[in-house]
Amino acid sequence: MAGVALLLDLLRKNPSVSTQTLHSYGLFSATVAASAAAASVAAGRPFASRFLFGDGGISVAFSDAGAEWAEDYISNLRSASANIFQHGSIKYNTKEYPIELKPLFSAFGLRSFAMTSLRSFLMFYLPLLEPRSNINEDDDDFLQDSSEEQHIDLVVPFKKSIKQIIRETTVVTTRRLLERLAVHYVSERMAWKLLKDAPKSAKRKAGRGMPTFVYFYSVSRTTFRGHLLGVLASWFVQVGIEIYRCFSRIANDEEVDQVAKREQIRVLGKKVSGATIRCGSALVFASIGGGIGALFHPSAGQWIGCAIGDFTGPIIVTFCLERAFHLEV
Repeated sequence: MAGVALLLDLLRKNPSVSTQTLHSYGLFSATVAASAAAASVAAGRPFASRFLFGDGGISVAFSDAGAEWAEDYISNLRSASANIFQHGSIKYNTKEYPIELKPLFSAFGLRSFAMTSLRSFLMFYLPLLEPRSNINEDDDDFLQDSSEEQHIDLVVPFKKSIKQIIRETTVVTTRRLLERLAVHYVSERMAWKLLKDAPKSAKRKAGRGMPTFVYFYSVSRTTFRGHLLGVLASWFVQVGIEIYRCFSRIANDEEVDQVAKREQIRVLGKKVSGATIRCGSALVFASIGGGIGALFHPSAGQWIGCAIGDFTGPIIVTFCLERAFHLEV
């Protein structure tokens, strides 16, 4: 024990040896310190840390108890720190929000552009294929009509189809721009909700065993968020077209007075209000239709219900407003 005390005095006098080195090699443990203190008290030799342990009046039994307590404390501290650093850093329960942005000009892809073109041409050319016969017509009128050649104008439907294609591709491109703005200017969690795939989300929710009303509400809310940017893009395009038409009429007509300009502005405000009502009703009915459709089939039912609600919502709201308030929406 006296040799250990001499060793500690030697280490105190040598400043080149750092405290970190002593701790790393375990030389400065509580057991050695307590043993050295006991040896110094027993041998009557000076101890390097006498100001900590006092003079020779401290009993050896008390020093042994303090050393045992210090050794248990240090061992527990070392075991806890070893468990932390051996098993890695602390793992936090964080949720990732994977965001997948579609290409900016995805509307001009081969498949998307082909479907848009086919739908637009069928929309304006199918009414021309309807039979136009009158059962109650006389024989003379029938012979007269059959002798005359019926001319069908194919240029006007073609122009309308081209305009519809341009409008739909503009809406899709505007939505892609809004998606990129949402990623840059809103939080990551909100952007993930706005860009979430609603049919896949409804399928995941169906596997959680939710109650019917909770499942309907959750799918409707997800559909509302996922359909919001599309409806907002459609509103921007409709309002932009109406503003362009209004100011182009005012600019082309040089004889327009102040009263006519005010009337054009009033009509523009009315059309903007009508577009807002139609887009809002489409969003609400699409959300409800998606929730109802998901009750029958999580993925396909949600998509079909959303499409039906988006199409029928503006028609129903416009009809109700025209009947109730005699408004032209």
